[in-house]
Amino acid sequence: MTRNASRRRWRAPALTVALYAGLAAATMQIAPLFGREPLPCFGGEGAALRSASPLYCALNRHYATPEAIALTEALAAHVAREVPGAITLTLDASFPFINGFPLLPHLSHDDGEKIDIAFYYLDGDGRPRPGEMASPLGYWGFEQPRAGEAQPCAGRRDWLTLRWDMDLFQPLVRREWRIDPESLGAALRWLAETGPEYGLGRVLIEPHLLERLEVDAPHFRFQGCRAARHDDHIHYQLR
Repeated sequence: MTRNASRRRWRAPALTVALYAGLAAATMQIAPLFGREPLPCFGGEGAALRSASPLYCALNRHYATPEAIALTEALAAHVAREVPGAITLTLDASFPFINGFPLLPHLSHDDGEKIDIAFYYLDGDGRPRPGEMASPLGYWGFEQPRAGEAQPCAGRRDWLTLRWDMDLFQPLVRREWRIDPESLGAALRWLAETGPEYGLGRVLIEPHLLERLEVDAPHFRFQGCRAARHDDHIHYQLR
């Protein structure tokens, strides 16, 4: 292959990367005009908050209002104080522009005021795994109810529902991993007790997890049996 041919071969990918980088930079500059800013994508040494995957940032699904970001930063800082080394991982937030534009497959996440965070995990030997998840994407690594725990949707066979079990995805989930009750409990207690001071209005999580961790508050809600499951992540939103 000649030198010119080699240059032509790499020219298109290089231009594509440059174009995408330029658009991403422009998006970060324009998003504040719509009242949104990016959540942290990468955490440095000792950082308590970052994105669960670069994919969320690459797809511009990590934008939120400054108030929602301040809440998330305070939550992450609290969990890291309570459980040294704990890292809070953000999942979907919102797109950078236009209220009302849906962030599929979510029914909400269209105004910068809703954020999902991943659970905190222990591995099969009971060791904390900060910054890691049972599921590659953070979603769909469901923490199933134990015997005797609340199961409000047991026995239902709704034909029109978003409460998917994602069976095809389950082989990718580390089934031997379990939620870290210390870190997750610290996060939920902060959301219950201090979150409203930061504008928190609602938290969605499955009842059996609240029961197991002995946490509850009036703004903790069950999303219903036709909406997506929330035993794989925490959803919270402003008032």
